[in-house]
Amino acid sequence: MAEFLVTTLDVLRRGGRLRGDAISMRVIDVDGQATLRNENADEVLYILERDTGIFLPAGADLELEGKITVVGVSRPGGRRTSRPAAGVPVRLVDVPVQRTGDRWYRELIQSEITQFVGSIPPGRAPDHFHLYEEVLCILQGSGFVWAGKSKTPIGPGSCVFLPKRQVHCVENTGSGELRLLGVFYPAGSPAVRYGVDQRADSAPDESKLNRGH
Repeated sequence: MAEFLVTTLDVLRRGGRLRGDAISMRVIDVDGQATLRNENADEVLYILERDTGIFLPAGADLELEGKITVVGVSRPGGRRTSRPAAGVPVRLVDVPVQRTGDRWYRELIQSEITQFVGSIPPGRAPDHFHLYEEVLCILQGSGFVWAGKSKTPIGPGSCVFLPKRQVHCVENTGSGELRLLGVFYPAGSPAVRYGVDQRADSAPDESKLNRGH
């Protein structure tokens, strides 16, 4: 079983991957023109400089141009339950804001996996866990990611893997928002989380569900 891990964009852009049991993150730098292709896996892409998400289905080509950094997350061997428009850019500013408490998020892609951008205000939320694997990339702001009782500093370019049911929280130690890119499998709502008192072998009751990220 894959374990909690924190790395950086710089490590991943040198050819590394942030791998879980179900999803895998990579980073591609483009300077000029490039063609991306995944033979055996759908992939959701995020262009950092353009705040844009793109769905790339298995076996399809995507032509990119410019000086950009692309964060890609794939689900190797997955089977699509829904199919977003292939290769069509989804700009962050064009998707609606959804609010949960004092936080907001925008969902860019919903397929077998979910891609979103979320904002965390200063402070620390209660510890919680999810019923999915998740990878995060910090876009702006700084703070800590807590995993149980341990904490790791994070800032722009930090990348985090959270296994299913990993107790965690993100703490924003700055005075402005901490913004992050998140991708998780199986797909669902970024607003769903479970408190540590709900940890059990079976899924928590819907009546005990908390919302917020």
